[in-house]
Amino acid sequence: QVQLVESGGGSVHSGGSLRLSCAASGFRSVVYLMGWYRQLPGKERELVASMTLRGKTDSADSVKGRFTISRNNTKDSVILQMSRLKPEDTAVYYCYAHSLGREYWGQGIQVTVSS
Repeated sequence: QVQLVESGGGSVHSGGSLRLSCAASGFRSVVYLMGWYRQLPGKERELVASMTLRGKTDSADSVKGRFTISRNNTKDSVILQMSRLKPEDTAVYYCYAHSLGREYWGQGIQVTVSS
């Protein structure tokens, strides 16, 4: 059974940093894409950042220059280093993986940035 387990969320003041980690287990095939989405209160889930198996990244314009994504292909894990956090980054962050045409999601982890 595939599981994505997130850790590292919490509360921080504006300008602070947090590091989100996601460890995946149970995959029997290559995990082509891993990344992070977030859902702000009252809004739809949106892409934060993602990275393919070959290292190609994609990220939202709102986080460029502040958030960095990295992954360990051997361990099927992905990290989101978030810096210079803003109150508008407050959201539930979800780890995401894509393998053999299927999507997998973590349970979500809260990130709260106070002004």
